[in-house]
Amino acid sequence: MAGWGSVLTASQRFKAAAIAAVAAPVAGSLARSYRWIEDGTEHLTAVEASGRRPIFALWHGRILPSTIYFRDRGIVALTSRNFDGEWIARLMRRFGYAQARGSTSRGGARALIELKRAIEGGRAVAFTVDGPRGPARVAQPGAVWLAAATGQPIVPFHIEASRAWTARSWDRSLVPKPFARLTIAIGAPIEVGPDTSAPAIEAGRVHLQNVLQALEVRATDLLP
Repeated sequence: MAGWGSVLTASQRFKAAAIAAVAAPVAGSLARSYRWIEDGTEHLTAVEASGRRPIFALWHGRILPSTIYFRDRGIVALTSRNFDGEWIARLMRRFGYAQARGSTSRGGARALIELKRAIEGGRAVAFTVDGPRGPARVAQPGAVWLAAATGQPIVPFHIEASRAWTARSWDRSLVPKPFARLTIAIGAPIEVGPDTSAPAIEAGRVHLQNVLQALEVRATDLLP
């Protein structure tokens, strides 16, 4: 881990640790007040029952509710090597996640290799497919490449909330308010063939993006 830690100053690492230390108990308290409406959980159940490792795919703006919903499963999540990625990684570790550090702009190839090794070691992994800087709702190719390289399925999902704060950020991050109803729509597994050529990866990327957009509509429709 020393390699990725070196991109931040000691002050930045201290601030990231402080943010995570404050945010974790707040997020935990919020989580206990939520009520979930689930759709498509049979897709994930089928993948896990078959002994395969899901590659979770979601939009960057749904990191917090996703962290809560899938907590304590030992999922390895891709988080960027910048300051935001540092405090997010520290927060997620408190909810039972491990990290591969990198992004499309820095350390991406190494992070994909880490994720590939995690899958080969029997771990599920997770991608915010439009991160770390957007454009929002535009999927990047990393999850598709990983699925092609490992033969494991992508499991896309989207979460919405009946009441929430929305950050003034590029990804419009969602923070569900206390006692909100949350909906999660999980899509059918996306199987990707072994072809890692640019046209094949691009076709898979577009398909994944379309599926996530449809799941966003589905999760919104499920709101009470």
